[in-house]
Amino acid sequence: MGHQATREPFSDGTGFRIRPHVPNGVGVLTVAGSSGRLDDPRAKIFAAKGCVAETMTWFGGPGQNVGPYDVPLETFLDRAGALRRECDHVVLVGTSFGAEGVLAAAAQDGGAFVDAVVAFAPSSVVWCGIRPNGTATSHWTFAGQPLPYIAFSQDHWPDDATHSLLDLYRSSLEQAPERVRDAATIAVERIPHVIAVAGGDDQVWPSADFAERIARRRAEHGLDTVIVADEAAGHRTILPGEPVATGGHVMARGGSERADRRLGASAWAAVEALLADLGSTPV
Repeated sequence: MGHQATREPFSDGTGFRIRPHVPNGVGVLTVAGSSGRLDDPRAKIFAAKGCVAETMTWFGGPGQNVGPYDVPLETFLDRAGALRRECDHVVLVGTSFGAEGVLAAAAQDGGAFVDAVVAFAPSSVVWCGIRPNGTATSHWTFAGQPLPYIAFSQDHWPDDATHSLLDLYRSSLEQAPERVRDAATIAVERIPHVIAVAGGDDQVWPSADFAERIARRRAEHGLDTVIVADEAAGHRTILPGEPVATGGHVMARGGSERADRRLGASAWAAVEALLADLGSTPV
C-alpha cells in the first residue's frame, strides 16, 4: 500500500487506523476472535477498497481485561463514533467472539453510528466469559452492567483428542431454551444491515445455525439478512488476498483451506455489494 495509505496508531495503544489516499466514505472496524490479536490483514483489505479501516484488540491490550470477559461494548462503540465523525457510514466486522461482540454493540447502538455488521462465524446469543479466578460472568457489559448470557453446560467438555467445542456449545443452548429465546439473544433487529458468514463444517460452535437464527429474528421484524454459507467450510473464513490465520487457542475448527477460501470469495462479493449500496445511500 505504501504511498497510498497511512497508518495511525491509537493514542491508547490498543490498535491503529489505516487511512487510504482516496477514501470512499465508509469507515470499518475489524476485530478478531478469541485470539485477541489485531486483525491487520483484514483491515488492510478494507483499506485497499477505500475504507478508513481500523483494527484493535478488545482484551489483553493496555487498560483491558486479560481475557474475553466483562468487556465493555463501548470499546467498539467509541471507535464507531470516532469513525462516524469523519465517515458517512460505519461497518463493524468481527470474527467468532468478535462477531458476537460487534453484533451486541451494534444492537445497543441502534443505528446511531453503525450502519452494518459483517459477522464471520457469528453467534446469535451472548456467551459466558470466565474470569481469571474461575468465576463465570458475561462476555460483555454495557453502561457498566453485564449482559445476560448463556452459561456453559457441565457436559460435553472437549477431550484432548478432539479439541472440538461444538457439542459443548450445543448442549449449553439446549439446557437454557428460555434464555436463548429471550434475555441472552442479541437484538439484531436493531442493526440496519447484517451479513452473516458461516461454514457448515464449523467445529467451534454452530455458526451456520446462529446465522439462520439471526436471519429469522430479523425477518420477524421485516428486515433482510444476507447469509453467505458453505457446507464444507469451517470456522475461519479466508478472504481474497488474506493469509491463512495462525495462532489462537488449540482447537478443531473444521473446513479446509480450499473451502474456507471459497467461502471467503463469496463473502467478499457480498461485502463489496454492501459497500456499493452504502456508497449510493444519502446521509
